[in-house]
Amino acid sequence: MTRPESDPDAVTVAETGIGKFQVEVLAGGATFMADEPVEAGGLDSGPNPYDLLASALGACTAMTLRLYADRKGWPLTRTIVRVLHTRTADGRDRFAREITLEGALDDDQRRRLLEIAERCPVHRTLEKGSEIITVQASPPDLGARERSGVCHLAAMTEACED
Repeated sequence: MTRPESDPDAVTVAETGIGKFQVEVLAGGATFMADEPVEAGGLDSGPNPYDLLASALGACTAMTLRLYADRKGWPLTRTIVRVLHTRTADGRDRFAREITLEGALDDDQRRRLLEIAERCPVHRTLEKGSEIITVQASPPDLGARERSGVCHLAAMTEACED
């Protein structure tokens, strides 16, 4: 199996040839597997795609809250974000986010941090929906891909503006 080239501007996903659904993900300098559970025909060797999407929401939320609390000098010692994904009866996806804020925060600080969570960049992306452009590429030419143009840190910083 030829390993795909790492690209700092894109996430690259390639089938491993092991199992029915197992893929290798190259993202942000890290490499990991994604898969489906055994009951769905996979090997359960990594998170499934919805787990990855929920992880993006949870990670962005925790990072955005950390950035905001640090800028304000607030005593947030740790954030834990638990994200649950379900599908509603009308076919819409629902992400339920439970946020635990640790530290000697007062009620106003906790309220404000929950408001900031609503502004994290991934939350906004999921709320608005996205345009997806698909093109066929000949390996290993990734030149046809779109560049995001938006740095995640810049988007988090914008979300933290008062």
